[in-house]
Amino acid sequence: KNVAMKAVTLALIALACVCAGHSLHRPTTAKPHIKREDLESLSREELMSMILKETEEAKAQYWWYFKQADCAYDDVPGGCAGKTVDECKSICLSTSGCGGFNYPHGILKKTDCLSHKAPESTVDLYVLEATPQPPPASNYPPIWPYPQSFTNGSTTVSVDPNFKFSASMQSDDLDAAFKRFDALFFPHRAMGGGVLNNVAIMVQNVTEQLQLYSDESYSLYIPADGTATITITAQTVFGVYNALQTLSQLIVFNFDTQTYQVSLAPWRITDFPRFKHREVLLDSSRHFEPVQTIKNLIDSLTYAKINVIHWHIVDSQSFPFDSPTYPLLGQKGSYSPQERYSMDDIADVVEYARQRGVRIMIEIDNPGHAASWCAGYPEVCPTPTCLQPLNPATNATFDLMDGLFRDFTGGVRGGGVVFDNMFHLGGDEVDTSCWTNTPAIADWMKQQGFSADQTYEYFVKRAQAITHAQGRDVVGWEEIWNHFGTELDKSTIIQQWLGDSTIARNATAHGYRVLISTADVWYLPHLLVTWETMYAVEPCDGIPDAQCDTLVLGGGGEMWGETVDTSDLAQTVWPRLAAVAERLWSPRGLTDVNDARPRMAAFRCLLNRRGIAAAPVKNVQARSAPPRPGSCYLQ
Repeated sequence: KNVAMKAVTLALIALACVCAGHSLHRPTTAKPHIKREDLESLSREELMSMILKETEEAKAQYWWYFKQADCAYDDVPGGCAGKTVDECKSICLSTSGCGGFNYPHGILKKTDCLSHKAPESTVDLYVLEATPQPPPASNYPPIWPYPQSFTNGSTTVSVDPNFKFSASMQSDDLDAAFKRFDALFFPHRAMGGGVLNNVAIMVQNVTEQLQLYSDESYSLYIPADGTATITITAQTVFGVYNALQTLSQLIVFNFDTQTYQVSLAPWRITDFPRFKHREVLLDSSRHFEPVQTIKNLIDSLTYAKINVIHWHIVDSQSFPFDSPTYPLLGQKGSYSPQERYSMDDIADVVEYARQRGVRIMIEIDNPGHAASWCAGYPEVCPTPTCLQPLNPATNATFDLMDGLFRDFTGGVRGGGVVFDNMFHLGGDEVDTSCWTNTPAIADWMKQQGFSADQTYEYFVKRAQAITHAQGRDVVGWEEIWNHFGTELDKSTIIQQWLGDSTIARNATAHGYRVLISTADVWYLPHLLVTWETMYAVEPCDGIPDAQCDTLVLGGGGEMWGETVDTSDLAQTVWPRLAAVAERLWSPRGLTDVNDARPRMAAFRCLLNRRGIAAAPVKNVQARSAPPRPGSCYLQ
């Protein structure tokens, strides 16, 4: 009798295993092969337990839910329009070939629905699967760049679009910011109010001049109900701007309820930048960039807390600046009469940027990259046919540089139209053959006892002396360190750009400050460099923490203009600059590209909604068009 019972049991187990492996509507999962001798060794209780387990697995069904999604043109006959969700589930289970349905339309879907699921605002999607639904790839926290520290809850709280701003100190800059952010917070007309209806701002200093070491830190508290106030605390208005940018990403319009809300409240955020200097280089010599284009760029930079435009304003190709002191530079050196900046234009851009917490660092590259100077003032160039490097053998060259620099600086630290205390002198890619091949210059070098490299050093140091006399700290490309090293003034800031360079490690080891913008990974015109590659860069790789914290000022993405003008600037910069932005703002340990991916996609969509032509995140080649119709979150 026992033998017979065990035989029946074995048969039931075999049947249960077959059923479990071929359950209707479920993807088949390979079952481990069960040997008869393994079963015969089990007790009766163990056999019955196995039967129950296999039977339960055979009956298991899991409904996966996707809000505002569908798998179009993948339907089966029948439907459940007008039914409840539970009724639709029952109808699907009793319909051959049904693997899900959309709701409330009630269209039944095939079992391969998930393979081409796509966003669809009019319906939600229910899909039958064999395993529990995994947590979704989350845009969490929904903030870019990632803050230094935060806590949050699980409450969704409504926001009144008519809420009020109040500050502990009166400031015209803050009043103007409140108007800007009100439009940024509430782009849609809401049908009702909300429980959060004001923002209280405690700020310590509203008059500090924006400079490299300005305090940009802030704390932000968003309560979970209307009994408390959204609170921002900051040392300066620049910290307030950053807090408002973060708040603007947390306030979301709910199209279903036509209201504004903040999810996962309460939020407590304490935030500050890892690096003080976070730039994008703008090249207006290879292609002229109109003032409005630059203002649009500035607006977009603030969304990612990029705080510097490194304005490479002139180069060999053109000189688009009308210098009051040397007017022929722009008149003769620009591409056309309309492709120039007046002093008022420069002042307008600088003030527009300042009001948004963005610094303008001017670069006047010399002695190379200066051929456009020769059209207006040929005496500063070696010969009419060998235009650069600039002529080191005449004081006319340095007199022109002194006057030109003074146009920007006003001759005093923190003064002038461009008040930033960092002034970039370039110094890169200097081919001295024009000096050695020009008899007058070669004779002068011989009289001075200079080699070609010593002449280069003489020029760099004299240009730096002019700049220091006007109250500015000199920034230069890494070639000046390669050539002169510790002979440079200790205040010099070295900008690394060459691939596989170790300049940053070397310069910081000798106490010099550096910026990082390595061409292989952070040059934005390199269209095949992905945002993932940019995100993986560690600016302080190989640099001790103490030197990293004090001597690595930051860096940025360099937007050289050979193939970039107004028509494609934004989509070349964005969204990849966001990867650089997070690397320069957020904690060093934040390095997981997979964790960043859904937030990057969401940030790109945010840029698009704000009118910024950010290219698809998944482009193989940056700035190319979307490959097919679809959601911005999936491209």
